[in-house]
Amino acid sequence: MRFAKLIDRFRSTQVHALNPPDPAHPSTSGDAAAAAAGGGKLNGHFFKFIGSKPKPGQSASLAQSLLLAYGLPTVDLIEPPIEPFLKPINFVEALADVYRRLEKCFPSDKASACVEQYSILRGLGDTKLLRRCLRAAQLGATDVHTKLVLNAWLRFERREDELVGFHPLRGGDGMSECPDSNLICGCGSDSICSCQYCEKMNALDNVHTLDENGNFSEEEEEEDVLFRVGDEEVRCVRSKFAALSPPFTAMLYGNFAESKEAKIDFSLNGISAEGMRAVEIYSRTKRLDLFGPEIVLELLSFSNKFCCEEMKLACDAYLASLVSNLDDALILIEYGLEETSYLLVASCLQVLLSELPRSLCNPGVMKILCSSEGRERLSQAGHASFLLYYFLSQVAMEENMVSNITVMLLERLKECSTERWQKALSLHQLGCVMLERKIYSDAEHYFEAASEYGHVYSIAGIARAKHKQGQQYSAYKMIDSLISENRMVGWMYQERSLYGVGREKLLDVNCATGLDPMLSFPYKYRALIKVEEKQIKAAVLEIEKIIGFRFLPDCIELRAWFFIALGDYGSAMRDVRALLTLEPNYKMFNAEVSGGQLVDLLSHQVQQTSQAECWMQLYDRWSSVDDIGSLAVIHQMLDIEPKRSLLWFRQSLLLLRLNSQKAAMRSLRLARNNSSSEHERLVYEGWILYDTGNREEALSRAEKSIAIQRSFEAFFLKAYVLADTSLDSEASSYVIRLLEEALRCPSDGLRKGQALNNLASIYVDCGKLELAATCYTNALDIKHTRAHQGLARLYHLKSQRKAAYDEMTQLIDKAHYMASAYEKRSEYCDRDMAQHDLNMATQLDPLRTYPYRYRAAVLMDDQKEVEAVEELTRAIAFKPDLQMLHLRAAFFESMGDLSSALQDCEAALCLDPNHLETLGLYHRAQGRVTEQKI
Repeated sequence: MRFAKLIDRFRSTQVHALNPPDPAHPSTSGDAAAAAAGGGKLNGHFFKFIGSKPKPGQSASLAQSLLLAYGLPTVDLIEPPIEPFLKPINFVEALADVYRRLEKCFPSDKASACVEQYSILRGLGDTKLLRRCLRAAQLGATDVHTKLVLNAWLRFERREDELVGFHPLRGGDGMSECPDSNLICGCGSDSICSCQYCEKMNALDNVHTLDENGNFSEEEEEEDVLFRVGDEEVRCVRSKFAALSPPFTAMLYGNFAESKEAKIDFSLNGISAEGMRAVEIYSRTKRLDLFGPEIVLELLSFSNKFCCEEMKLACDAYLASLVSNLDDALILIEYGLEETSYLLVASCLQVLLSELPRSLCNPGVMKILCSSEGRERLSQAGHASFLLYYFLSQVAMEENMVSNITVMLLERLKECSTERWQKALSLHQLGCVMLERKIYSDAEHYFEAASEYGHVYSIAGIARAKHKQGQQYSAYKMIDSLISENRMVGWMYQERSLYGVGREKLLDVNCATGLDPMLSFPYKYRALIKVEEKQIKAAVLEIEKIIGFRFLPDCIELRAWFFIALGDYGSAMRDVRALLTLEPNYKMFNAEVSGGQLVDLLSHQVQQTSQAECWMQLYDRWSSVDDIGSLAVIHQMLDIEPKRSLLWFRQSLLLLRLNSQKAAMRSLRLARNNSSSEHERLVYEGWILYDTGNREEALSRAEKSIAIQRSFEAFFLKAYVLADTSLDSEASSYVIRLLEEALRCPSDGLRKGQALNNLASIYVDCGKLELAATCYTNALDIKHTRAHQGLARLYHLKSQRKAAYDEMTQLIDKAHYMASAYEKRSEYCDRDMAQHDLNMATQLDPLRTYPYRYRAAVLMDDQKEVEAVEELTRAIAFKPDLQMLHLRAAFFESMGDLSSALQDCEAALCLDPNHLETLGLYHRAQGRVTEQKI
């Protein structure tokens, strides 16, 4: 295997090398925060160099220094990981199977089936789809444990979306549900939650009154039995005390000696006199709120010992209502586990889960959640499950895949696995962790065990483990056999390429891209091969092929390395800044140097710009639809004004365009946190709420902001939220008025261009074409380039196809990202030209589905049914899109292949069970199958 290093090419006597990290000498980088986070330390001579004014001929010195110290990445360093989730060979078949079982399962099995659906869909990386699966599981939960774990899981997934000031349990502003509702069992009324208990106690306040001695006086029953505890005596009402449990009934009214005695010695039964008095009061009043937690804990133990089920439930619910923080939870869960108190343990567990991932570092939490003994104790209390450890292990793997905590939780997950898919998942994930920990023999063992449960993808893990142990030929033969026995899948060829050599290796890499263009390793490998051949510009073009449609940190980093090697520090700076926008703590050069430090180094090699100049650059890059360039400029502006909420907001908009939802929500939250005024804060809260599906709350925030101060962003938010539905003429008119109000308020051209574009779109929907044309023209006048697309649509509606085509051509000429423009232009030309544009769109962005659907429809019109199905099948193999599945199902139905049509419908409905067109097609196909059987 060849290695990609350019040391020889850039060797020079003037190189100032980077020293390895030295903890004894703190970094003197200008980015102190980055240095504190840990990065490579630079020697004093190097800082002397970067702090001086560059001399002629010295521009390559930074590249020389960095490349001599680290070199460019090698193929070993870009090796793709074995992904730690289920990856079926036939994804569509797996989706269809899950859907059928979801439709047929009993209500009690619904949550488990939804979790299985979640585990299969994880490979798609669609956050909203995964949350919907968890939400469906939560709605189908029929017991307290399942409900609280799923609620905690959903909260953990939403942690980037929640507003500052929201307690992870209690929530606020109506965004969070009552945590105590999780302690209500969904399948019956036997369980008591803490809310219900408190309501019951409040109701009893109106019934029971205390006399001057603190005794209850609602009844005047004679205290006819006395219990002696040590030197103290507790008088009780025999009938009330006997009613506490069958054992007491038998003791006080049965054939035991105590039934005839007025005094009973209770000193040896493990309860204090104060505790016995509490039992007596509870026997008459059914109240616990008069006692401290210590006494209630004593009553709980007493209830267990003497089978006082009603009192145990009451103690359980009361103690559960007292758990409010981690310290309380760690103390009370020990009592709950000891006494097998279901609700108390549930309440404590709820708090422990709400503090994830921080709570996993607590030794007390680790003992309960991670140890085998802790799992057994939780199991006895009814709170050890596959679901719990699935959630915990995902949190641990996200934090640190190779930690001991991760290993322990996965071992507990394996112990709780009962179904085949659960065992395959837990074993496969253990294999992935062991592979990362470089314990290759254990990794191979776990992957083999997972493959025995039918998970074919684990065979790739076996091969990788063998390869790491020096068995390259064995690994190659294993994957080669896998390819010959199964349908062609991209990851198989990618995996085999790791073990091949020469031309075979390159052929496998290219085949992997053809089958699955979403795989990043083939692009990186081909780029590094070009670097070895000293074709760095060609390497940049290769890696840009995937950057054009996938904003991946490792690919952006690799391009930055290439630019540094070329001495193009401006482009390298752009990529590093964009990368830090996506992941602020990202480390480069094999995790040796923090991104912040590299920005400091590069800043001495590029021309410095003022904030005003940055605004001009942002305007130009935004107008040219250069999202990565725009991100870089905003990152630079935030270095100067880190508290500028407007910049954080702009950053979030760009990240959303790049499908980086998590990073976008982080930026949006920072915009909210850095707001300088109440009305501004309300707007950003509104966007957070809107993006998390809370449409009405978002609208409320916009209206509150407008009431405080009329602003562009407040009116725009309100219009945007209202427009996100089917608008009738009255609603459209209202949205138009809101956008017009927004345009009257002060703002910059970037946002006004967006508002004009949206306003024009609504005018077109309302048939007001001339007003729409004016808006689009005004938007173009302030360089809102995307308005070309709206203007093209307008010309098309006027039957001016040539003008529409030309308008889209202008957009293609101006835009940095052109795939969508080519796709749209295809609508305004003849079939041959449309095919050319759509092929270009696919080449630039193979994830866009319209071109595949169009080409398939054309083939179907030409009665090339097999070719039409193949066109869709190629795309579905790496992007199982709802629309493509629906279209292929329709093709299968028209061809009479009803079983394939049903399978595609079921797979599509697994992605969206409410898709009306697919439901109609599904029921029609089912009807035809039924008719054929008659």
